[in-house]
Amino acid sequence: MIHIKLCGLTRQQDIECANRLKPDCIGFVFWKKSRRYVDDETARQLRSALDKSITSVGVFVDEEPERVAHLINEGIIDAAQLHGGEDDEYIAKLRNLIMPGKVIIKAFRITSDEDIKIAQSSSADMILLDAGMGDGAAFDWNMIRDMQRPYYLAGGLDCQNVAKAVEMLSPYGVDVSSGIETDGVKDPEKMKEFVRIVRQIRQ
Repeated sequence: MIHIKLCGLTRQQDIECANRLKPDCIGFVFWKKSRRYVDDETARQLRSALDKSITSVGVFVDEEPERVAHLINEGIIDAAQLHGGEDDEYIAKLRNLIMPGKVIIKAFRITSDEDIKIAQSSSADMILLDAGMGDGAAFDWNMIRDMQRPYYLAGGLDCQNVAKAVEMLSPYGVDVSSGIETDGVKDPEKMKEFVRIVRQIRQ
């Protein structure tokens, strides 16, 4: 069963669409440099409208662990996804601040075999393999054919290539953001089609 994560939701209509589609996870971006940034109160409001069966993930870049923990412990997000230079020491500190059982995902930019080795040895509960900082670019998937631990695949996924990616790699999950947007905002038809394609493959 390939998990589906729809990331970078910012509007009430995005949540309403997600509630209809029932992905495994959705993502809120708390990095202020992102055009998909949401502040804490907006995230709280969106989370309150989200179907309880869907996991909410907060995306952070080198954020203070205390703030990440606050958002988790307040119930605004269920899991943290770390996209900066956070190391195992940071992960250990964050884990001590949050409620037991909450998932920590560490994202890695894959450009070399060394990146893969570092990702495989991470102490995070789950890893995410990406091409960059959510810029919608893909990397050479051949590099991770022999990945030894479960991972989310991200970076440049859309309705045209996600089937190929899943069939080629069989990742734990797929993470999409720009690939389900039109003119910089989430497109409900693209969201629907992306989820349909992945679910068709995993049946």
